[in-house]
Amino acid sequence: MAEIQLPTYDIVIFGASGFTGKYVIRETLKFLNSPNSPLKTLALAGRNSSKLSDALKWASTSHPTIPFLTADTSDAPSLRRMASQAKLVLNCVGPFRLYGDPVVAACVEAGCDYLDICGEPEFMERMEAVYHDKAVEKGSLVVSACGFDSVPAEFGLMFNSKQWVSPAVPNRVEAYLSLESDKRIVGNFGTFESAVLGVANADKLAALRRSRPKRSRPQIPGPSPVKGSTIEHQQELGLWAVKLPSADAIVVRRTLSTLTDNPSGLQGVNEDPKHAEKRAAFWSTIKPAHFGVKIAAKNLLGVLGFIAVGLSIGLLGSFSFGRWLLLKFPSIFTFGGFRKKGPTEEEVASATFRGLWF
Repeated sequence: MAEIQLPTYDIVIFGASGFTGKYVIRETLKFLNSPNSPLKTLALAGRNSSKLSDALKWASTSHPTIPFLTADTSDAPSLRRMASQAKLVLNCVGPFRLYGDPVVAACVEAGCDYLDICGEPEFMERMEAVYHDKAVEKGSLVVSACGFDSVPAEFGLMFNSKQWVSPAVPNRVEAYLSLESDKRIVGNFGTFESAVLGVANADKLAALRRSRPKRSRPQIPGPSPVKGSTIEHQQELGLWAVKLPSADAIVVRRTLSTLTDNPSGLQGVNEDPKHAEKRAAFWSTIKPAHFGVKIAAKNLLGVLGFIAVGLSIGLLGSFSFGRWLLLKFPSIFTFGGFRKKGPTEEEVASATFRGLWF
């Protein structure tokens, strides 16, 4: 009996019926079969076809015909089937510490590319340690942090870095992130859960780093940054700020470390000479700098609220009963900043962020 040839799609969105997945569908449809777009075929993947249908209806009023694939993180064969039908899998199923590994494994084995919206350093570094060699062998590109963590941070640093002209080259960049809305700002529960689990597994990240070869340190001219006060008042910007313990600074440091060993960037599979020339020209203009991220508010009370939430996660997230309390009653411990149902559509539509790089 002849083997049935399954169709292949340019992109498969996995976890498309989740909170983030439905927004990814909406944005992806803007590029599907649009002029000059390479995106010609798209499929949605998840556990429940009915929920995928509902997410598609939410994301588009034109009711496009998009295939659905059944896949579950607890069902390895289903993940392998999904990956075998994809050129690129966009993974929206988190927390990635709990559900991401089998998806990466399936994509690497199939030789398809993988992108996610992860902001979890331990997961990202563990995937590199476990799957790097196999991904190189199979020609699979595995890239994390392709969302709010950490695209604005990296693109912001790169853009500013390319403007610097020697000898007036700064050696330090501080990014200030200000969340703004005319309604209450509410975060996705999945983001909160990832933060809580990150605290719970901080020792695993430290152990992983000790077990790995040390990364090259970027050669940054000038003195190291002086540690300032915990709370900063930027009068010029009209903002109060405190350090944000996100993945952004870690991701930026990893990029700069990689560039230290590969000043022209990383060579692609079957890369043509013209692309290699463009790659080298781009990456050679990026100048290393110390990088930090701070979350900002227009008043001191807002910053004190950020600190209180951080302390509650840091203290309670380190033991099991504390984590149960945090995940059971997120709204209480974050003063309404996170809730299990997540933000409403109106809250999402009204919210934005402002990034300032200095």
